[in-house]
Amino acid sequence: MSAKAISEQTGKEFLYKYICTSAAIQNRFRYANVTPETNFDRLAQEHPWLLTERLVVKPDQLIKRRGKLGLVGVNLDLKGVKEWLKPRLMKETTVGKAKGVLKNFLIEPFVPHKQEEEFYVCIYATREGDYVLFHHEGGVDVGDVDAKAQKLLIKVDEKISEDLVKKDLLTHVPNDKKVILASFIVGLFNLYEDLFFTYLEINPLVVTKDGVYVLDMAAKIDATADYICKAKWGDVEFPPPFGREAYPEEAYIADLDAKSGASLKLTLLNPRGRIWTMVAGGGASVVYSDTICDLGGVNELANYGEYSGAPSEQQTYDYAKTILSLMTREKHSDGKVLIIGGSIANFTNVAATFKGIVRAIRDYQEPLKEHEVTIFVRRGGPNYQEGLRVMGEVGKTTGIPIHVFGTETHMTAIVGMALGHRPIANLPPIAAHTANFLLNSNSSTSTPVSSRTASFSENKGKVESSPAKKPKTGAPVVSKSFPFSVGKATTLFTKHTKSIVWGMQTRAVQGMLDFDYICSRAEPSVAAMVYPFTGDHKQKFYWGHKEILLPVYKNMSDAMKKHPDVDVLINFASLRSAFDSTIETMQYPQIRTIAIIAEGIPEAHTRKLIKTADEKGVTIIGPATVGGIKPGCFKIGNTGGMLDNILASKLYRPGSVAYVSRSGGMSNELNNIISRTTDGVFEGVAIGGDRYPASVFTDHVLRYQDTPGVKMIVVLGEIGGTEEYKICQAIKQGRITKPVVCWCIGTCATMFSSEVQFGHAGACANQASETAVAKNKALKEAGAFVPKSFDELGDIIKSVYDDLVAKGVIQPAEELPPPTVPMDYSWARELGLIRKPASFMTSICDERGQELIYAGMPITEVFKSEIGLGGTLGLLWFQRRLPRYACQFIEMCLMVTADHGPAVSGAHNTIVCARAGKDLISSLTSGLLTIGDRFGGALDAAAKQFSKAFDSGMLPMEFVNKMKKDGKLIMGIGHRVKSINNPDMRVQILKDFVKQHFPSTQLLDYALEVEKITTSKKPNLILNVDGFIGVAFVDLLRTCGGFTRDEADEFVEIGALNGIFVLGRSMGFIGHYLDQKRLKQGLYRHPWDDISYVLPEHMSM
Repeated sequence: MSAKAISEQTGKEFLYKYICTSAAIQNRFRYANVTPETNFDRLAQEHPWLLTERLVVKPDQLIKRRGKLGLVGVNLDLKGVKEWLKPRLMKETTVGKAKGVLKNFLIEPFVPHKQEEEFYVCIYATREGDYVLFHHEGGVDVGDVDAKAQKLLIKVDEKISEDLVKKDLLTHVPNDKKVILASFIVGLFNLYEDLFFTYLEINPLVVTKDGVYVLDMAAKIDATADYICKAKWGDVEFPPPFGREAYPEEAYIADLDAKSGASLKLTLLNPRGRIWTMVAGGGASVVYSDTICDLGGVNELANYGEYSGAPSEQQTYDYAKTILSLMTREKHSDGKVLIIGGSIANFTNVAATFKGIVRAIRDYQEPLKEHEVTIFVRRGGPNYQEGLRVMGEVGKTTGIPIHVFGTETHMTAIVGMALGHRPIANLPPIAAHTANFLLNSNSSTSTPVSSRTASFSENKGKVESSPAKKPKTGAPVVSKSFPFSVGKATTLFTKHTKSIVWGMQTRAVQGMLDFDYICSRAEPSVAAMVYPFTGDHKQKFYWGHKEILLPVYKNMSDAMKKHPDVDVLINFASLRSAFDSTIETMQYPQIRTIAIIAEGIPEAHTRKLIKTADEKGVTIIGPATVGGIKPGCFKIGNTGGMLDNILASKLYRPGSVAYVSRSGGMSNELNNIISRTTDGVFEGVAIGGDRYPASVFTDHVLRYQDTPGVKMIVVLGEIGGTEEYKICQAIKQGRITKPVVCWCIGTCATMFSSEVQFGHAGACANQASETAVAKNKALKEAGAFVPKSFDELGDIIKSVYDDLVAKGVIQPAEELPPPTVPMDYSWARELGLIRKPASFMTSICDERGQELIYAGMPITEVFKSEIGLGGTLGLLWFQRRLPRYACQFIEMCLMVTADHGPAVSGAHNTIVCARAGKDLISSLTSGLLTIGDRFGGALDAAAKQFSKAFDSGMLPMEFVNKMKKDGKLIMGIGHRVKSINNPDMRVQILKDFVKQHFPSTQLLDYALEVEKITTSKKPNLILNVDGFIGVAFVDLLRTCGGFTRDEADEFVEIGALNGIFVLGRSMGFIGHYLDQKRLKQGLYRHPWDDISYVLPEHMSM
């Protein structure tokens, strides 16, 4: 959501910190917060003025009209404040319908003043700009300020001025106060704009000879502007509405939501309730809540929430386990029900999200059975059949009653089943996978003729549309004359529409091209893509069976110049860049329609987009939308879902019904409902869930009215805003004559005791006329066809459609099969339709899930267990969780092999390369290439030689004699510098550790016996560090208990031990590289006097 209420303390803190005005604002930052944990002695130390001044105390919990409710203590000393708080702090209080506990209070200095010194000021946002309300009589008895106050509209992009304020607002203010008030109001408005407030009310605002006092304040800020205002806001806490507790689980889900590109929402209404929901989609979540309340479940509804935007399996698991944890804490005498519902997804892989839910159900299966939970599931969308199958399977394996339904069942039918109002349907098994929709039903293998391009009812003679029902009186009137859009096109999309897609959204583009192909378009609807983060290039896509290339441009100007036929932009830019990219696009007159997909664009930015679009005659769909679709012509991005849904809902050819909704997910549900009850969709648009969608219901309804192919109109409205009343007005004035079926979702809101912010930012009623109930009543009275509930929407649509068919307005045409489109390989594999041998196999690491896994161990567990680098190496090299001593030994080996000075061949090569100006990787590789049997690579060879001799039963003397007889060196024996008299301390350190910690050292003991024999002949023929590590590692592998003898021998055979030297010595080589660069050493040239120049042998003779 966008507009969120903040506490009075937070609002005043913002005002005191950032307001810029010449008015003298008194009592800045003089407030103290009191909670049940407050220590008053410490509070007085922190705020000494509490001991010297008269005080005011009041709750700071979003309670309106505190003075009228007797919730303000006035003119008290600190002792009096304590006494006043005793009967109130942590006591339950009723405010309106809401019951809540008072637990957060604000203490401020008492300001003595006269009644005539009290004023009222309020600033609030509307679509066209920001209204400033001012009344010269403020205070508790201010009354109906909307009717009494002076109003000043500051339109979008306009500036406020003191002269304007004096002229329009301060007409009844004494002259001696006008200058101060004008300066304060201008400063307040600028603060309101700069800090992205959406509502700011001060009552009373007191002006005395000493200056300005802000006594009571209420405010909301646009939470989506956090990325802009973070530096000034800091970490803002948004308190819950009074009457609803702030639960840690809500904060947990809010944190998940903030860290995710998906949308995750949770509001607890009644934790003891028996009806719990887990609904996909912002619009669908409201519809399910409506239906539960309509069927009498309002007092048992435990939560409101939604998950949408393609959350990952892990995110869905985290969300689901939170719900299941909450619902299995207290038993209910009637058992509990969990409704896992949703509309038909546009792009979310239903099977993937259901896997997360299934994991959570398995984890909580015992508590779910103990609490007698029954689960009802209804979902559609990409791969939904597999998701439903998995959900059904978990019910069978766990014994939890789970009833599963797909798109053949009305979206909210499961609510009636769950609440016992209708029998649980026994449906035939669902299709195995979505591929069933991708094949033509006829036996011909040839591509069919072009699909029908006209509506079922076009060119069938001049039959007048059935008019809307005769309007009744009593519906609210918005204005005297209905506003018409000027300069915007009636037809947004045709079969020849070309678009540019902003963003590297290859999946969405491929979906558009597949839609184009089955609609028998001559050319793709996407001409190019714009992506500023790469250079100009070509991107490969499929057009039916063949591959095509689409250009990708780095900047918009190049794309526009090279594609003058483009008139649509589909903007997938993030919420941070969507505003700038859209403003840039509107500089090009060729663009007539823009769809903005991003959710979370600040409202102030959206209003600027609306203003610019109106000035330039551009239609904007969105923000926060999936887009729209015109069957047979054009689809925006992911609208309509994947091909299976496009075909199932017959979106490849136009029907006679046009619709407009706010919700993207619900638009797909409308596609399904309309395809099942009529001849199909002519056009559908989801205007977006924000408070200020750039185009509104009437913009599109009037287009449909003026489009001959549209014979009836469906509108899915929503709680919040007043746009639906403009439809009422247009019907009454005869501007709309075609039948309109309309339903506003959110009827449940009036039944809740406290305010609930639904999934869409705009789904919140600020006054009675904005409620869904009031709007449905007005629409019905105006003459629209309004069902009793969403459950009956399909029946009403069918009834109106059948009537139009009976009158001859619509004449259904013959169906023509669309062309077939091959399924993408990746999707076919996802559905389990094909298999292919993998090019690679791996058993040590898996990065595909939410968390990186090393040999079966999640990365979080790697750190929690503190296994260190040695343990990590054990997982990745040996696929085992090694004992602690083994991990330590590995780390010691890496430490002792890290470096051996610059003179050895590997370090020498690294240094020469570094001084030749080569990069780190090249220099390191140069050093590593010298590693072999003669330098550093003796670990494996030593391990093999000593193991073979020991395992064959040779005595150490026999082994030494045999190697001498065969003319072979004993690997791991001998050192250039060290000797029996000058031992290598690296070997000594390792030997002490191994002898102390290893369970057995048979091979090491054998090697030490060999060392005694070799050093008796020559003192430097010692067991060197390579040899020691080699034989000790064999002992480790054979005796640590983690490997069989064959496994231990295999690791030696495949060269694992040399890896220890390579990994360790890489540290040293990198050190030498960095050292040479730091010392700025020049190109190395070997000196002549260190080279012996000789003639070839035959010439010297």
